[in-house]
Amino acid sequence: MKTIAYLGPPGTFSEEAALSWGGPEDQLLPLASIPAVVTAVETGAATFGVLPLENSLEGSVTTTLDLLIRETSLRISSELVLPVRHMLATRPGLQLHQVQVLHAHPQALGQSRRFVERCLPGAATVAALSNSAALTDALSDSRPAAAITTRRAIELQSATTLAHDIQDHPNNQTRFILLGSEDAAPTGQDRTSLCFAMPENRAGSLLDALQVLAQARINLTRLESRPAKEMLGDYIFLADIEGHRLEPHVAAALQRLQGQTSFFKVFGSYPRYRPSTPEAPARLSSPP
Repeated sequence: MKTIAYLGPPGTFSEEAALSWGGPEDQLLPLASIPAVVTAVETGAATFGVLPLENSLEGSVTTTLDLLIRETSLRISSELVLPVRHMLATRPGLQLHQVQVLHAHPQALGQSRRFVERCLPGAATVAALSNSAALTDALSDSRPAAAITTRRAIELQSATTLAHDIQDHPNNQTRFILLGSEDAAPTGQDRTSLCFAMPENRAGSLLDALQVLAQARINLTRLESRPAKEMLGDYIFLADIEGHRLEPHVAAALQRLQGQTSFFKVFGSYPRYRPSTPEAPARLSSPP
C-alpha cells in the first residue's frame, strides 16, 4: 500500500489526479499546501506527492516551480493532464435566479468569467481556498449562495448542480506531476524536465545553450523563465525535452549543457502523458 499526498481538501482536481494514479488499496493524504505535499514525501509520511505544474489558461504554478528549483531533491516520476470542468452548485432547492452570493477560488472565477457576468451579474463574490472549499462555504452560508466547484466535490457533499461546464474555454486543462524518491525507468516515450541558469547576461548565451539540444536532435517541448531571486535581471530557465536522461545521446547533451551553465538541475525523466492510452496513467509501483 502506498500513500499519495495531494493538495486538499477532498473534491479538488488534485484529488482527482491522485485517484487516477493510485489503486484501490492506496491511501490518499490531503494536505493544506503544495510545500506540505513535498515535505510529506521527503519525510516518509507519503510515498508520492501530486503537484499541479501548469494550466493551459493560467500558465505555470509558480509555487511548484520554485520548490522544484531550490527546495527539494525529489524526482518527477509521472505526469498527467486533466480537463478542468467547472460546475455551479448549491444546496437543494435553490434556483439560479435566487443566487445572491458566489463562492469561488480566484482561478476558477477567472476561468468562468463569461458565465458569471451573464448569469450571475448581481452576485457578490467571495474568495475560497480551493474549489472544494468553495462548495463547503456556500453550503454553510446563510444567504442564497452557490459555488464554482468540481463534480467530485458535488458528489462528496451531496449538493445540487445548477450548471455544468461553465468554464470559458472548453480546452482548459491542468498538467500534474507525481513526485517521489526516484524518477521512472526509460520507456522509449519519455520526457525530461530540468532547469539551468547562464553564467553571464550576454547576447546569444541562451541560444548557445539551446544549440546543444538542437545539435543532438533533441526536441525542446517547453521553455520558460523564473526570477533567480538573487538579483534583478537574473533568471532560471525551465525546460522540458523529449527523451530520457539515461539515453546516451540525451545524457551527453545534458552534460554539455551543464558545462555551459552556472546552475543546472534535472527534475526527472518520466513517460510522456498520452491521453489516447486507455490505461494512462499507469498504476504506481513501489519506488526502488
